[in-house]
Amino acid sequence: MSEHKAIICWKRTSPDFLKGRYSREHTWTFDGGTTIPASPSPSVVPVPYSNPAHVDPEEAFVASISSCHMLTFLYYAGKQGLVVDSYEDEAVGVMTKNEKGIPWVSAVTLHPKISYSGEKLPAPTDEALLHHLAHEHCFIANSVKSTITVAGF
Repeated sequence: MSEHKAIICWKRTSPDFLKGRYSREHTWTFDGGTTIPASPSPSVVPVPYSNPAHVDPEEAFVASISSCHMLTFLYYAGKQGLVVDSYEDEAVGVMTKNEKGIPWVSAVTLHPKISYSGEKLPAPTDEALLHHLAHEHCFIANSVKSTITVAGF
């Protein structure tokens, strides 16, 4: 079907690599040319070896789930004749430990706030169905084992 590429680049900047005292800051470059500064979360690797201003993999994971859900929701809303003016989500991912004691993002909760205009506005049951369709057809949701819920639906 299609390929999706990312270039991850890290370089050592200190002599203390074997002592674990080195920056984990790196970059993500995507096939469209955008480069994003990345780092582990300070909750995983303390500052100064991480940078809280950069995107961490866990945040990116949560953002990709939210983004995919939104894009799929917008598609189905349009197919239903609904005009969506804005869509904002404060998605939250929760890390827990699995049965082997390894941390993982076990749950992601989406908190979408959606504004509509036009003659046709969705009933709450219509919106719930749209979220269900978005979840069922989201490429990312179908690729992960984390529990994904939409708050309020």
